[in-house]
Amino acid sequence: MFTVNAYAAPSATGPLAPTTIERRDLGAHDVLIEIKFAGICHSDIHTVRGDWGPQTYPLVPGHEIAGIVTEVGPEVTRHKVGDRVGVGCMVNSCRECANCLKGEEQHCLNGMTGTYGAADRDGTITQGGYSTHAVVTEDFVVTIPEGIELDVAAPLLCAGITTYSPLRHWGAGPGRKVAVVGLGGLGHMAVKLAHAMGAEVTVLSQSLKKQEDGLRLGADHYYATSDEGTFETLAGTFDLIVNTVSAPIDISSYLQLLTLDGALVNVGAPAEPLPVNVFALIMGRRSFAGSAIGGIRETQEMLDFCAEHNLGAEIEVIPASKINDAYERVLASDVRYRFVIDVSTLG
Repeated sequence: MFTVNAYAAPSATGPLAPTTIERRDLGAHDVLIEIKFAGICHSDIHTVRGDWGPQTYPLVPGHEIAGIVTEVGPEVTRHKVGDRVGVGCMVNSCRECANCLKGEEQHCLNGMTGTYGAADRDGTITQGGYSTHAVVTEDFVVTIPEGIELDVAAPLLCAGITTYSPLRHWGAGPGRKVAVVGLGGLGHMAVKLAHAMGAEVTVLSQSLKKQEDGLRLGADHYYATSDEGTFETLAGTFDLIVNTVSAPIDISSYLQLLTLDGALVNVGAPAEPLPVNVFALIMGRRSFAGSAIGGIRETQEMLDFCAEHNLGAEIEVIPASKINDAYERVLASDVRYRFVIDVSTLG
């Protein structure tokens, strides 16, 4: 074991503060990563504040990790010292179940191991990327291609793959009309990715205040959902709607915007249930689905796609001392579009 600097939540209500945590010594298949940047995801806030269930504190969040390999275990073959790498929302799985064998480790039937706040294989609680170093088994470390800077790459490890995966799975591409609900940390990446895939992209946001940004990021159209006429105008329009907001919305109204056999896919994760009028599904043979992150293979595919199309997150880099301020600004939707911690400021 060795000690590293970190920022941790002491409780569900207390502000995050500097601390130190223990990292395990390198095993045969482990990689030691010097973390350079860590994105702040809305999931971090939900988790540390107990919105999704009780946690073990102190808790170091962060599952959008970009850094450099500084040491590898003796049997590591996938990475070497000096490699630019990333770690996303999981750091292990059983590797043996049907889903893992398909490369869908995020849906491990025995439960994948989250990057923070999860019981690791040795019984310890995982700690995340708001820290200077991490030790991760090589199979859950991905390569960040040249051409993507580490700071803009960090959010791709959650926001990028969380939106790339459903866009790929539900066939976003030329001739398809895709709507993105919400233009935040997830939504702005969904717009960029859907546009790069060749789809016709529409942003559905509460107001038009981000319209200029949405069009710049690749949207073809932008509508305010606070305008009741929007739902009349767009009825029966979209093949795919990706809902990125982590707050309750009227799902049944959005289902009416789908074409025959269209799908509304939730990637935002509000703590509250989302009731659905079943007739909104029956009429039009519509689907209401959910999607998490992608597996390791698909995450690497996403990073390579972003490098090919020169895509990265829109970020605001902050020192560690501003993490608590950033949390409040995220809750107030006052970020365009992802906070990224400069981990060098952890000391």
